[in-house]
Amino acid sequence: MKGPKYIRSINDINQLSTEIKQSLNPVTDKFVFRINEYYMNLIDWNDPNDPIRKIVIPSEDELQEYGRWDSSDEELNYVAPGCQHKYATTALLIVSEVCGAYCRYCFRKRLFRNDVKEAMLDVKHGIDYIRQHPEINNVLLTGGDAFSLSTSKLVRIIQELRTIEHVKIIRIGSKFPAFNPMRIYEDDVLLNALAQYSQMEKRIYVMCHFNHPRELTHEAKRCTDSLLKAGVVLVNQTPILKGINNDPSVLKDLLDQLSWAGITPYYFFVNRPVAGNKSFVCSLREVYELVEAAKRETSGLGKRVRLCMSHSSGKIEILAIKDKKAYLKYHQSRESRYGELMILECPDDASWFDDLPGSKDYWSQP
Repeated sequence: MKGPKYIRSINDINQLSTEIKQSLNPVTDKFVFRINEYYMNLIDWNDPNDPIRKIVIPSEDELQEYGRWDSSDEELNYVAPGCQHKYATTALLIVSEVCGAYCRYCFRKRLFRNDVKEAMLDVKHGIDYIRQHPEINNVLLTGGDAFSLSTSKLVRIIQELRTIEHVKIIRIGSKFPAFNPMRIYEDDVLLNALAQYSQMEKRIYVMCHFNHPRELTHEAKRCTDSLLKAGVVLVNQTPILKGINNDPSVLKDLLDQLSWAGITPYYFFVNRPVAGNKSFVCSLREVYELVEAAKRETSGLGKRVRLCMSHSSGKIEILAIKDKKAYLKYHQSRESRYGELMILECPDDASWFDDLPGSKDYWSQP
């Protein structure tokens, strides 16, 4: 199995001028850069504002002072090395710090740094914790990207989780279906293992990260089709990103294409206030209006998507923003506030829950 060639230095991108490369070297000195030839071919190099380019090609804007490394306080969720447990029934295993694509907007951009180590080569401690907590019925393999692991390593993790009776769902969060689909559809060993362990009452889910409809190429659909045929359930999540998909026609096209391909639109996220991500941020009002405009033009299948903020206190669903007020509720909650309705003032420039006056009354800050 031979995948696309990877490029790990911005200086090896022939489509960029020497001047641009030099200007981006300070960025790649701070944040890891990696791309492959397949994904490079999706970029319109004649368009400096091409949305696919913005997903993976660095920008000097990443050096702007903004946000925090861990904007959702994930450090509070660690219960064992490489294992997070924020919500009662769900555990996260950080199985890899290597991404498929090092997306420039990533909410775990801290993992792009050489001095941060959160993934564990040995996930034994995390799996032992999950085994001892019967309330955990689903486990998310994340990172980084689980499909960046060798097939043998990934299959061993899945096998081990399948020995735990109370773990019903295994989720794999991945950009690979968009970034390197061949890694999946050309790997029969992987697909056979997924088919074996995605069982009638214990499914494997792949949480795809398609950000733009142009990523849904023939190769990408061949990948997702191979996963569907292996009995894997597919859903998609993406943040709303300025310069990439903050256009209702783009979001509508994405919802349509996902639904047609058998991929459930799961979450639209508000981009987290992460260090280096300022150029991707839209206001809450703008995000809500974009999503509603897109949903207005798609089918009921596309309308299944939920618009949420993945906040330190939980997943907060945006129900409406109208007359400078935000109507919100907890879709998930660290503090057992699920379903709690919040009606807060919403300034035009608010882009995160913490920007809303009165939001601090609804959660215990770390």
